[in-house]
Amino acid sequence: MNYPPRLEFRNPAQGRALQQRLQRAVDRAGREVTVMHVCGSHEQAMARYGLRSSFPSDLRVLMGPGCPVCVTDAPEIDACIALAAQGLRVLTYGDMLRVPGRALSLADAKAAGARVDVIYAATQATEIAKQSSEPVVFFATGFETTAVATAALLLQNPPENLQVLSAHKWVPAAMEVVAATADSQVEGFLAAGHAAAITGYGLFEPLVQRHQLPVVVAGFEPLDILAGLVELVELAIDKKAQVVNAFPRCVSRDGNPKALRALREVFELGDGQWRGIAEIADGNLKLRPEFAKWDASLTYAETLRSVAELPERPWASDCRCGAILSGQSEPSDCKLFGQECRPEAPVGACMVSSEGACRIWFEHGLDGHHRQRRVGPSPA
Repeated sequence: MNYPPRLEFRNPAQGRALQQRLQRAVDRAGREVTVMHVCGSHEQAMARYGLRSSFPSDLRVLMGPGCPVCVTDAPEIDACIALAAQGLRVLTYGDMLRVPGRALSLADAKAAGARVDVIYAATQATEIAKQSSEPVVFFATGFETTAVATAALLLQNPPENLQVLSAHKWVPAAMEVVAATADSQVEGFLAAGHAAAITGYGLFEPLVQRHQLPVVVAGFEPLDILAGLVELVELAIDKKAQVVNAFPRCVSRDGNPKALRALREVFELGDGQWRGIAEIADGNLKLRPEFAKWDASLTYAETLRSVAELPERPWASDCRCGAILSGQSEPSDCKLFGQECRPEAPVGACMVSSEGACRIWFEHGLDGHHRQRRVGPSPA
């Protein structure tokens, strides 16, 4: 795609031109075209700027497993609650507080007297541990972007009373699962620009070659997303399996070498359960043996093994989060959506986080036909 010398990221004329080009591409296909994005921030922007309501009727943009809060498994939350119940001070990011485990959330544990505190940066965990002589557990969650912050923390030789319980996930592994699914209708992926700024877009080349599906890396402004979708749909229609960087102002092929070195030095890939989706090979980022003295999963292994099988919350068996995250359903397909499951009383993880598909659809008035009340500025 030939980008103008100065791309005005909310330029209405450019937005209309991209929408028209997207329509022409889908019309040329003469069929329904299905692609998937794997970033909650993309879904937020699509909803905020009304992009979904402007998509061609034969274009399906599925929501993939792009919300780290949503894919943090219930037993991982249960393990953290067990440590808090033991009297340990637990630190975590704010959007993890209300995510339900199999029976309780960390907010429930805090209300019952457990010491659970919200932090806004990984460095705060080190600062808090230095000011205390007792054990402090940092429940570290998120994808590649926040995993780099955790890695940097551990490479600075933090105090030994700081323990890290890693629930970090590796998104490319989940994309592999979707691409390899026999009945998948996904014809290409829109990848997250902020994660690719770290990993580089070259990371996706093996996936593209193995599955013959295009990947386009996109940013988060309205025109970024429209430009990325145009590129992706045209590649999918023409059966061109390649990686395209539609976010060149921030992303390079090799990414951020310093951040990648830190990530690889601290973490290794391991199999892990993604909430509601599957056991994903190499889907979790686990601390390497060299960092064992800070690894809460080893230090408190006995407590974590003793976490009993807990009953699910009421209605939890009806939650469709797993199907939504794997692109098989939309939030409005779930009978709990907007009824028993609302932002103030979430049943599933997809309704908790600001990046969760159900939360976004609820707050922006989306339904299964992508009708949407206007909640922000013009789409571009």
